[in-house]
Amino acid sequence: MKLIGILGAASALALAVTACGLGNGGAATGAAQAGVTDALIQTPPDEEWLSYGRDYGEQRFSPLTILTDQNVGQLGLAWFSDLDTARGQEATPLVHNGVLYVSTAWSMVKAFDAASGKPLWAYDPKVPRETLVRACCDAVNRGVALYGDKVYVGTLDGRLVALDQKTGKVVFEKTVVPNQEDYTITGAPRIVKGRVIIGASGAEYKARGYIAAYDTQTGAEVWKFHTVPGNPKDGFENKAMEAAAKTWGGEWWKLGGGGTVWDSITYDVANNLILFGTGNAEPWNPAAAGRSGDSLYTSSIVAVNADTGAYAWHFQETPEDRWDFDSDAQITLADIKINGQMQHVAIHAPKNGHVYVLDAKTGKFLSAKPFVPVNWAKSIDPVTGRPDINPDARYEKTGKPFISLPGAGGAHSWQPQSFSPRTGLLYIPANIAAFPYMAAKDWQPSSIGFQTALDGFATAMPADKGARDGAMKATTGALIAWDVAAGKEAWRVDQVSPWNGGILSTAGNLVFQGNAQGQFLAFSADRGQKLWSFPVQTGVIAAPMTYSINGEQYVAVLAGWGGVWDVATGILAHKGGAQRNISRLLVFKLGAKGQLPAPPAPNKMVLDPPPVSGTPEQIARGGDLYGRYCNVCHGDAAVAGGLNPDLRHSGAINSPEGIKTVVIDGALHENGMVSFKSALKPDDVEAIRLYLIKRANEDKALEGR
Repeated sequence: MKLIGILGAASALALAVTACGLGNGGAATGAAQAGVTDALIQTPPDEEWLSYGRDYGEQRFSPLTILTDQNVGQLGLAWFSDLDTARGQEATPLVHNGVLYVSTAWSMVKAFDAASGKPLWAYDPKVPRETLVRACCDAVNRGVALYGDKVYVGTLDGRLVALDQKTGKVVFEKTVVPNQEDYTITGAPRIVKGRVIIGASGAEYKARGYIAAYDTQTGAEVWKFHTVPGNPKDGFENKAMEAAAKTWGGEWWKLGGGGTVWDSITYDVANNLILFGTGNAEPWNPAAAGRSGDSLYTSSIVAVNADTGAYAWHFQETPEDRWDFDSDAQITLADIKINGQMQHVAIHAPKNGHVYVLDAKTGKFLSAKPFVPVNWAKSIDPVTGRPDINPDARYEKTGKPFISLPGAGGAHSWQPQSFSPRTGLLYIPANIAAFPYMAAKDWQPSSIGFQTALDGFATAMPADKGARDGAMKATTGALIAWDVAAGKEAWRVDQVSPWNGGILSTAGNLVFQGNAQGQFLAFSADRGQKLWSFPVQTGVIAAPMTYSINGEQYVAVLAGWGGVWDVATGILAHKGGAQRNISRLLVFKLGAKGQLPAPPAPNKMVLDPPPVSGTPEQIARGGDLYGRYCNVCHGDAAVAGGLNPDLRHSGAINSPEGIKTVVIDGALHENGMVSFKSALKPDDVEAIRLYLIKRANEDKALEGR
């Protein structure tokens, strides 16, 4: 599981010399002496929120006590701002010197007077809408970083942009991803010692994961650490990559390998280490690439030296990942009394359904306990932390479907957790949702779209009322309070659906969370008692934050439904009931009386497809192609969520030429629907059309019309 024994002191020293791009290691030229400094981020003022998780330890805990469990019922809407990006909203706002900075979908950035809501400036990086074809999970952005007198944002098309805090004018911008086919950036940058730390997304495509540090003044790369090895014939960047290569099989590098660092980044000041999570191995189906072994460092927590990027330690949470069990969920640092002794630990609740506790300095495994039902692993070894994998879960070997708990959406995805040092509880936004896996036969990689090597047609939701009702009933969510020291659940709030928002905890004995039903709520942090709620008219997936100005405490949250749950899960995307996107920034304070305008009436679309035509072979072929190329955006079994067009209702399915104009000619490329002519022929598109017509007729029959 770990390479500490292999990479001893001598090897660690060698890494400091040989790791890629370490020539500029040491003191950063861009260290801020004024404005938002390293010291300020390390110990933020109570009234401000200066980085994504508020502090370097990513606890998302505020010491403010103006707002408490005794007066939260008086909370009201102070101000709001409608956004001009109707996609999923996932960012955490930052506040410094009375100004609120927030990113929105499409990587736009806005600044507001944090007390009044007055707009101060706005920046649009003008991300090409065609970028959506390589963005697995919506056009989202999780936040900005503040440092010195600048604001930093990573754009969906892979640029690192620095803006002036006062004006929003561009100071510099630099493309930092390797290419424009496989990589995007959706995560929030972190700042450590005058460097911007960020990775990239793309592990469903042909990306090779990495994390990198860039100078805050120029954007120049200071160091880079890859998370999976490249082609052995090219040599290895460092000893860590050489060791990792021994855990892979086949020619993994031809498909990139995955392991992308698309979200979680935590700086451990005590040990000068950057801890980060890595994404799934690519392709998901190991047999498609001849992949075997643990496939390091995918689905792992990795630690590197903050100055040089040199490998320090790793712990792999999901060896031989084939289920998309990313470890990119937020990593939280805390000092916890375990077995009578205080320990400085990293706490992680990744997609695979377990809460892991590791020694933050060494990566030593301390414990792992399931926080949701789990069937992909029989148990976790209490000494090594290695899972005993259920043989049925190796679907590429059995040749049979495997319905996994948790599923690819994760028991806990990117939505941030929060840890309260007052209660000792970790608050987890949990998903309780299964996912069916089946290996595709005779799969070959293509030049566009997901490269997972799964059979999305064979596992699509059937047009059967009983099966659908059962799946809907079993698909839920929960806000779980986890006692880290005891390794057990303290309390939970059951929720209607998965894909609820991230968490904020405060010293006022409060926990805040938005949900997929369109409510923003407050609970008591010690017992989980519901204390307050506000209807926000759309699903909330972002995490709230809090700040104070002139003795008044504010709570801010982005509302705007979206993300992978909406775009890919078919009928399950509708379980929460508030899937419509109404993107807004909402800010609350005690005694405020603000109200939202009435929501627009929902559009009721009627299924009115042409009659079923085509041969069974054509329709089956179309279903297979839809499952590979279309369902990631337009929904499982051709049932869309609230963001992207539902193709069962599209006028294009009435016309063979019309649908070819879109899919082959790229008539809607400016809306993100690029041409798929590199992978699909006209006969393929016609087969997809015939499949969509059949699906629309099946669902019309289920509706009784």
